[in-house]
Parts: sequence; C-alpha cells; structure tokens
Amino acid sequence: MIRTLGEWITQHVAAGLPPDLATIVAEIASASAELASQLRTAPLDGLTGATESVNVQGEVQKPLDILANDIFMAACHRCAGASYAVSEELDLETPIHADGRFAVIFDPLDGSSNLDVNVTVGSIFSVIPAAFGDALLSPGNTQVFAGFAAYGPATSLVLTFGTSVDLFVLGGDGVWQLARSGLTVPVDTTEIAINSSREMQWDKAISGYVAACFRPTKHSDKVYNSRWVGSMVADILRILIRGGVFLYPAGKKAAKTGGRLRLLYEANPMALLITTAGGAATTGKHPILDLTPTELHQRVAVILGSRNEVDNIRARYVLDS
Repeated sequence: MIRTLGEWITQHVAAGLPPDLATIVAEIASASAELASQLRTAPLDGLTGATESVNVQGEVQKPLDILANDIFMAACHRCAGASYAVSEELDLETPIHADGRFAVIFDPLDGSSNLDVNVTVGSIFSVIPAAFGDALLSPGNTQVFAGFAAYGPATSLVLTFGTSVDLFVLGGDGVWQLARSGLTVPVDTTEIAINSSREMQWDKAISGYVAACFRPTKHSDKVYNSRWVGSMVADILRILIRGGVFLYPAGKKAAKTGGRLRLLYEANPMALLITTAGGAATTGKHPILDLTPTELHQRVAVILGSRNEVDNIRARYVLDS
C-alpha cells in the first residue's frame, strides 16, 4: 500500500514513468517543502512587504516571490532531465540542460498578495516534453505532469500525470504522506467562486449565469453559496475535494489580452488537474487544454470545476455568440 510520495513515484516508475521525469517530480516536491518551511517564519525573518522590483507581468514583487523563484530554479538545475525552466517571474525561458527532455513551467508563489494576512498561497507547476525552445509554446494537452502546492493550515501537494489526481500532505517529519487518492470533482455543485467586485466588467454570459445562481426563479430552487478566497490554489483545492466552479472571466478591460490568468503557469496545470478529476475547463468559448500559446506570458479567461456548471456556462456563450 502506497503511503509516501517516494513510494508513489517508485510505483509510477515501475509502471513506465521515465526516471528523468520522476526526478523532476521529486525535486518539485522538495522545493515545495523548502518553500513551506520559509513561509512559516517569513514575518519573523523580514520577508513580508514588497520590493522595488517589478516582474514581467507588471506586478510588484515581494521578497518571497523572488525567494520562491530561486528555490524552484535551483530544483530545476538539480534535474538532468530538465531542458528549460519557464517562470512567471522571469521575462524569458532559462536553458537548464542541453540534453534535457522536459521543460518545467511554474508560478513559484501564486497569490502572494495574501502573504501579509496569512491566507493560503501556493505554487503551481507543469511539465511538458520540450527538448528545444520551439516546443515551449505547446497546448496544455501535451502536459505530462501538473500539480500545485497549497501552503495553508496544512501544506498540501496535489499531483497528476493525467490519469489520476492524488493529494499529499507534508508531515512534521518532512515526508509527503498520501492523504487521498483518485480525487473526483462532483458533477454538480452549489458553490461558485468569482470576484463579485468585478461585476461591472463581466460579459453577458457570466452576468446571466451569476444572476441565475444567486437569484433563482420559480423554475429552480437551487441556492448557491459564494466561496471566493482570492487565492487560486485555495479555491481549486476546495473544488477538487468537494466540487464547485471557479470563474475568472476576461472582463471588458482584459478583452484585448483574453483574460487575466496566465495560460502556461495557471490555466493549463489547473485545467489538467480538474479535467483528470472528472471536471471541465474552458475559457467560455474554447477548451483551455486545446489552446496553442502564442507567447510565454499569454493570459486567458478561466472557467473550471464541476462539469454540469461549466457546461451551463459554455451553453450561455454559445447563445450569446
């Protein structure tokens, strides 16, 4: 019986997982554990607040953004199978090993604006086959591995190779323990995660859907609850465990860029996790995993979670087209 991440990886290698990919998974997990340790004492170590640096996204970096990026970059350099590291915090891809076969794509610290108020944050990561730089702009359906770490009351690690979604928790001894195997997103839900303060920016399909959720008619007695954390990893972990739908639509101001969340670092890995667990993921008009990126920091609209709710939203976009 599998009890630890090490045993889980060994089982996958025995079933045909390439050893160089297995090493990447192990090093990502190690980097996540290292970052979790740093986050626990960050306020005492003077690592809160902001720096004077701005990343490629135009976002003011926090000391822990930079530290987290350094931790994950170091993990990539320890992996002989890593060809490139692609970070949300860096303008361009970083060559790692000339003979590597896999690119490691990551948002080292997602939701860092929540750090100063002790709300769950996380790291999101993805691996694609990419021996050459031209392969970095590949659709999400080419991912061979994806996952995220959630740094909250417990430190959780959610992983998939595209066949099953498994949840690990970091023990006091520093060992990742398997907590739940084969996570499945319920097809129906009564929980919706959306930032209601952006309501004036929603398009017709999203406005109509949210209105129907919170103002049921005589044709529906289904009552929804709002569960917006403002930290994508926290919202997606909740959806993987008990269902729900997460919406980050493009909005009118983001219409030219297609959305606000990054396709490579956020949308693709989360979409692979959700769809592997039986949910669905779309921009509203296109399946997220079918999109071919046009540049490393491309942004998209993200709608994912319980299948019936996502199908409902997609149907509204069809009617409005």
